[in-house]
Amino acid sequence: QVHLVESGGGLVQPGGSLRLSCAASGSIRSISAVGWYRQAPGKQRELVARITSSGITNYADSVKGRFTISRDNAKNTVYLQMNSLKPEDTAVYYCNDNLRVILGTAYWGQGTQVTVSS
Repeated sequence: QVHLVESGGGLVQPGGSLRLSCAASGSIRSISAVGWYRQAPGKQRELVARITSSGITNYADSVKGRFTISRDNAKNTVYLQMNSLKPEDTAVYYCNDNLRVILGTAYWGQGTQVTVSS
């Protein structure tokens, strides 16, 4: 099983940008779809963006036009570029195998904290 590790979070002012990285321990090509998820305090974890092995992307309505998901197969990494950040984007962000999440067999790492505040 390929393990995914998130990085790149931090504190940013409203309107700012961050790029999150999701590094795979093996070939990212072995994962049919990788998703970025987030969980804010007191809220359920939600899917923010997803990218398939063929490059098809999907976004939550709340981030469309602001976030961009991409993958670099050579680097076995999936990225989440976040622009025009809002305070409501504050959350712990996780990446995971989208299929395993659906099946309920996903292992969740520590994620990376994103805080949007002035």
